[in-house]
Amino acid sequence: MSTAEEKRIFRVSIETSLTLLAFVVFFTAVLAWCYLFTKPTIEASAKEERLVVFDQVLPRELYNNDPITDALKLPPEPALGQRFPSLAYRARMNGKPAGLIIEAIAPDGYSGDIKMLIGLDAKGNLLSVRIIEHKETPGLGDYIDPKKDRNKNRPWITQFDNLPALSDVQWHVKKDGGQFDAYAGATITPRAVVKAVHKAVTFAKANLTLLFAPANSISQ
Repeated sequence: MSTAEEKRIFRVSIETSLTLLAFVVFFTAVLAWCYLFTKPTIEASAKEERLVVFDQVLPRELYNNDPITDALKLPPEPALGQRFPSLAYRARMNGKPAGLIIEAIAPDGYSGDIKMLIGLDAKGNLLSVRIIEHKETPGLGDYIDPKKDRNKNRPWITQFDNLPALSDVQWHVKKDGGQFDAYAGATITPRAVVKAVHKAVTFAKANLTLLFAPANSISQ
C-alpha cells in the first residue's frame, strides 16, 4: 500500500471518528437538556404522588408546612424495623408540631418485609397506617393493603385509624387475646403488622422531642 493511500485511510478514519464524536456530544447535550428541562416537572409530580399517600395517614388540614422538606433522617432503628437509615416527616401548623409520618417495616411478614407509613399526631397518638410495599400472598395475606382488601366498606387496615391508647395485651390479633381482627387462615401477616405498628408508636412517644427537633432536617 502506497504512502498516499495510507494517508487517505488515516484521514478518513480521523474524519469518521470526529463525526461520531460530534454526534455523541450533540445527543448527550440534547439528553442533558431534556433531563434538566423535565426534572422540575418530574420532581413536582413525584412529590404530589407522595403527598397523596401522606394524606391517607395524616390529613393535610392538620398542617401548613411541607413535611417532605422538613424530614428528619433517622439512623437504622430496630424499633422501626429499619436496617438502613429512614425518614420521619414532620408536619407543623404555623411552626408548631402537628404530626409525624414515620417509615416503618414489619420484618416478619409471611413473605418478607412489609413496608408501611404510620401517621401520628403531635403527642404520638396513632392516626392511621398504610402499607406501601409487601409481598404477601395474593388473596390470602394481602388484605393488609386496602386496595386488595375485599371488605371495601371497612378495610382491615382502618382498625388503626384514630386508635386510642392500648395496653400491651391489646396490641395483638384477637386470636392471641388482643383487639385486632384477622382473617381466618391468614394471621401471620396481621400479627407482623400489629407488632410493628405497636413498636413504632412506642418509639415515637418516647422520642417526640428528638423527632420534632429542628436540627438535621433535610430536603428530598
